[in-house]
Amino acid sequence: MRSELELAVRYYETDQMGIVHHSNYIRYFECGRSDMMVKYGLPIERIEQEGVMLPVISVECHYRKSAVMGDTLKIVSSIDRVPLAKLVVWNEVYNQHGDLLADGKVTLGFIDAETRHPVRCPGKLAAIIEASLDGSGQDMR
Repeated sequence: MRSELELAVRYYETDQMGIVHHSNYIRYFECGRSDMMVKYGLPIERIEQEGVMLPVISVECHYRKSAVMGDTLKIVSSIDRVPLAKLVVWNEVYNQHGDLLADGKVTLGFIDAETRHPVRCPGKLAAIIEASLDGSGQDMR
């Protein structure tokens, strides 16, 4: 399962030198993840409406180069396996020149919206992810 999203760097994301603040890459990861879920027909809001919440458990981000004011970013988000109890989303952020600016992963859990207890991945989400992978568990990009 893989998706790409383009975003322009916005002024408020930068410091006085026109460099994107490091915290914004986590927001870019979230924008890419949310966009991917919409493109595959299962927005996160729909999963939540069905009683399952997806809290962030951990975030890992490796900063490679700085994004600057005026850049157009390509956020690549992917899921490479059907989750059981945790969903791992891989992320890469590139500028318009194809330079890798940051990469990392976000791990999300699944909890029941009422009890706040852990649950398995919703069947609809698992089916969508499985349909996007070939038999070896590899993304069919």
